[in-house]
Amino acid sequence: MEELFTADKIWTDEQIREVNPLELAFVGDAVFSLFVRRNLVNNHNTNTNVLSKRASKVVNAGAQYQIYRKIEPTLTEFETELCHRARNANIHSKAKNYSVTEYIYATAFEALLGYLYLTKKTQRLNQILQISVENL
Repeated sequence: MEELFTADKIWTDEQIREVNPLELAFVGDAVFSLFVRRNLVNNHNTNTNVLSKRASKVVNAGAQYQIYRKIEPTLTEFETELCHRARNANIHSKAKNYSVTEYIYATAFEALLGYLYLTKKTQRLNQILQISVENL
């Protein structure tokens, strides 16, 4: 039986170029949510209701937009290109209570995380994730 978090495939940048950026955002959303929740459980001894409220302050389009703007100057050329593709993807929905701009930049942030996770660029992924939870 395959282990839950063991990926049998390490993606290359060339393969990532062929993937729909919304699929990368789909993966990145899960990576970000799990990271935030794990960080909260590790650092806060409280009930799940409080943990959930704290997580929702970071795992949302508005907060992800702010995180993206914070890390944007540090992005590599490839990361910038990927985020641009994600922002321009044909998004068929909008986050409740957030602007279209916040939503598309949050999608770019999630696509970046999905890319870093699938290509196993863990040092860079951890660097960006650490920045994202500085205000938890």
